[in-house]
This record gives sequence, C-alpha cells and structure tokens, in this order.
Amino acid sequence: MRPAIENLPASKIREVANAGLGRSDVLAFWFGESDEVTPEPIRQAAAASLRRGETFYAHNLGLAELRADIAAYASALHGTVDAARVAVTSSGVTALMLAMQMLVGPGDEVVAVVPVWPNLSAQPAILGARVRRVSLHPRQGQWQLDLQELLDAVTPATRVLLVNAPNNPTGWTLTRAEQQALLDHCRRTGTWIVADEVYERLYYAGGGVAPSFLDVAAPDDRLVVVHSFSKSFLMTGWRLGWMVLPPQAMDAVGKLLEFNSSCAPVFVQRGAQAALALANDFVPALTARMQARRDRLLAGLQALPGLAVASPPGGMYAFFRVEGENDSLALAKRLVTDHGLGLAPGAAFGSEGEGWLRWCFASREPERLDQGLLRLQTALGL
Repeated sequence: MRPAIENLPASKIREVANAGLGRSDVLAFWFGESDEVTPEPIRQAAAASLRRGETFYAHNLGLAELRADIAAYASALHGTVDAARVAVTSSGVTALMLAMQMLVGPGDEVVAVVPVWPNLSAQPAILGARVRRVSLHPRQGQWQLDLQELLDAVTPATRVLLVNAPNNPTGWTLTRAEQQALLDHCRRTGTWIVADEVYERLYYAGGGVAPSFLDVAAPDDRLVVVHSFSKSFLMTGWRLGWMVLPPQAMDAVGKLLEFNSSCAPVFVQRGAQAALALANDFVPALTARMQARRDRLLAGLQALPGLAVASPPGGMYAFFRVEGENDSLALAKRLVTDHGLGLAPGAAFGSEGEGWLRWCFASREPERLDQGLLRLQTALGL
C-alpha cells in the first residue's frame, strides 16, 4: 500500500460517533447535515424517474437539461454561467477530488486555508502533493484571514490554492475584496483556485448568497468552483454535486468522470432538477430556519462561562472552545459517553482546530439544541 494512504488519519468525527454507537439517548450534532428529510417534490421526481425506467448510463458531464438548470440557477446568483462550463458529479466531494486529479500530482504544492473539512486537505496529499496550510485566526469573536499571509504563501511554485468559504468548521467567509485580491494574485502566479462554495446559500450576513469567485472571475480564469445539492436542498444522502470550470478544462474533467464514476444516476439528477425548481422559495426559507437555530445556539453557548464562541456568518456550525480543555477528541468522547452529547472534535479539522468543538445546529426541532445545551452545562459543572 502507498505510504500516502497508510498515513491518512482516520476520521476523528467517526471515532466520536462510534463511541456513541447503538445508544438511543445520544443527541447527535457531530455530522454536517440537517435532520430534516429531503422535500417531497424532490423525492417524487426521483421516484417518477425510476418508474419511467431511467436506470441507464447518462452523459459523463450530466444530463443536458440539468446542466442547463444549474447554469440558470448559478447565473441568477452570480451573472452569466454557461451550461457548457458545468459538470455534474456524484457528490461535491467527488467534484473536489476530480479537481485535484486534474490539477496536481506528486511533488506539486497546494496551499490550503485551514482549519477545514479534512477531506479537502487529504485529497491532494493522497495524490502525492505537498499541502501547505495557512491558518485562519480567532480574533474578537470571529475567525479571520490574514490576507497578506495567504498572498505571501501563494507563489509561482503553488499549483493550487484551496479555499472553502463559507468555511467548515468555522463559518468564516471571504469578502468580495479578498476574493478579488486572491484572484488577481493567482493570475500573476499562474495558480489555480479550487473554491469549495457548497455553503454559499447558508449565509446570514445579507443578500441571500455569500460572495463567490464567480462574481469576479472571467470564464477562462484558472478557477474551479465546487457545489453540492447536499446542504441547501437537504440532499446529503443523494450524493450529487457540480463543478463550474473554464472551457479549456471540460474535456479533461469529462475523461476523469469516465474513469471515476462514469456518470451520476439519472433518477438522482431528476431529483436535482426538482430541487432547483424549488430554489427560489425553499432555499431562503431553509436559510431563515438555519439562522434562527444558529442564533438560539449561540445565545445559549455565550451564556455559559468559560466558553469562547466564534459567531459564524455562514455554514451550519457553531465552533467553540472550553477554557482549560485542550484535547478536543478526549472532551468530545467524554461528552458522548458520559452525557449523551455528540459533537465533533476540532482536531478533526487539523491542528489549527485543536481545543475547539463543532456543533451542527441544523436541527429540525430547536428544543434539541436546548437539551444539548443543558447536557453541556451539566458536563462542565456549570
């Protein structure tokens, strides 16, 4: 087995979840998904597709009609996006891996903004690339980027700049000015930007959508923007995403799709079409519910002494630390085994997140958040 694979760390989130396996009393907030089911019209569309017998291979890049729908959806948010630049993928994480396969190989340098969902930084490492980590910093109740530090890290030797914003786990979000500065810099260095923007609609600072690199980039820029149906449409288990790429990259990604998954299932793509048809009403309503849950949880956490809480402008997570607790994995395990509270350890997102805990607030019933807060208060002896 390749050393790069043997050296991959096991998921610390799964390790905590396994500690609570089989227990019905656990309040689980460790995974990045809502406990709401996918809307009925989406499920009906997929079921109707199966009844029609749409069980065969599709085009590598996705159904033409779905690519057109995605392009229209993205264009309404960010200006014109041509359907010819859209590739449908079997999950957002697959889209990210395809981007890495297309762009990096052994010895290439990738600069990643961290802490971040571990899959993102692991993917280039699997391919033999060197990952240089540039950390966000918690300041005045927010995680913030030192823009100059990041610009200094990206040199002509940097093959890819990897950015997830809104960020998992911190909720940090790039500003439009920061995106422009990064794009201008990467144009000078010849660096590709891979932007994971799957949380762009779960954004609470106004406007209904977070700033996107698509707002400032030209179609032929070295930019890959990755999206997913998982978060904004409650479709985590459907495993469907998409990429927006420059025209010159479409042939390459089509080949990689063939050699990875061939294509996404047609019935899943039909469900995605139904999801996009609901977007104008459903997504803002979902975001409003998420914001209410965020505000409720943050207020409860901020009321507990000894906690430092970062207020997230985007995403679905509260990221906080407990004074005197520096081993987040041990604390998370103790919370689940002794108190039935399931949170994700910050160490799962890299050393930069050590000492912090991630709480997914995407709960259908806000009372579950209150119950979780009571269990945390008891666990901390407050």
